[in-house]
Amino acid sequence: MHTQLCELFGIDYPIVAFTPSEHVAAAVTRAGGLGVLGCVRFNEASALDETLDWMDANTDGKPYGVDVVMPSKIPEEGTQGELSSHIPPEHREFVARTLRELGVPETTANDDVGGVLGWLHSIARSHVDVSLKHRVSLIANALGSPPSDVIEQAHAHGVKVAALAGKAAHARSHVDNGVDIVVAQGYEAGGHTGEIASMVLLPEVVDIVGQDVPVLAAGGVGSGRQIAAALALGASGVWMGSYWLTTTEYLESMNNSGTMQEALVAATSSDTVRSRIYSGKPARLLKTRWTDAWQQPGAPKPLPMPLQNLLVSEAHQRIAASHDPTVVAMPVGQIVGRMNAVRPVADLMSELVSEYGDAVDRLQKTR
Repeated sequence: MHTQLCELFGIDYPIVAFTPSEHVAAAVTRAGGLGVLGCVRFNEASALDETLDWMDANTDGKPYGVDVVMPSKIPEEGTQGELSSHIPPEHREFVARTLRELGVPETTANDDVGGVLGWLHSIARSHVDVSLKHRVSLIANALGSPPSDVIEQAHAHGVKVAALAGKAAHARSHVDNGVDIVVAQGYEAGGHTGEIASMVLLPEVVDIVGQDVPVLAAGGVGSGRQIAAALALGASGVWMGSYWLTTTEYLESMNNSGTMQEALVAATSSDTVRSRIYSGKPARLLKTRWTDAWQQPGAPKPLPMPLQNLLVSEAHQRIAASHDPTVVAMPVGQIVGRMNAVRPVADLMSELVSEYGDAVDRLQKTR
């Protein structure tokens, strides 16, 4: 399993793992892939700096990357208090009433219920500045091309830039803007995603930019067979996110995620929904009683980014503390149907590589 991507980063396998967990990212890197740490959860640059210090020390000198969130249209800026003042009272009332109806307990007075400010352009820029002081090899932007000065800043440090694309036209624009790697993310993917399925999107993107830059396949990848299919369609590697949510290492970073993992392990590929209720932009989530409530008659429309996340941030923390898998609020792709046990990253990597070899062997017999 050796491609152009392996040569570009000096990795053993063209498997890129996007994750909010530094323990997962480091484990994937150590196992021969490229771990990419999601930065959106870091409201303070100092917290990210400390985490990247840990990454530098725990990746055996091998490459890793970071993922930031920079919308092409700069969202409203301000302090958390200033932004929260723009949230309509009826939205707050709906969330409070829904939590009561779902039986989600109140938080204690000492609980930190601040929202995630990583959606803000200024915070994302601080993530870039901090990251470039560390040993990162890749900066990816979850919402398309970063601003041109950010791309130039990364290139000046010898760091590659990747951007996610949900349409072939977006991919062409990313490359014209100076992006080095395009991640073709299909409809099946978890988190922010478009409306075109991977089987259709990937060859379209490869055809339009594959001669210029490596293309990674994202959405619906959770086995070596699917990696082989992605490479057959012209990808130089895969970008996997959801698959790492049910790893033992994930709990090392997110120690209150046991209930979430329980819900994911029990879910099928039919148990997701695409909605704006998580961040204000379309994102695929685990379908639960919480997501169902937002689809009922009379439910308000989700607010734009970053207001929606500020609205639901306390709800997310209360839900996590409730230990009720039927109300979990979590982005995840349709590949959740294959995530049937909590396992170490090393086991998953080994299995992906083995399954890929078996799939290639089967294909060779068809010639």
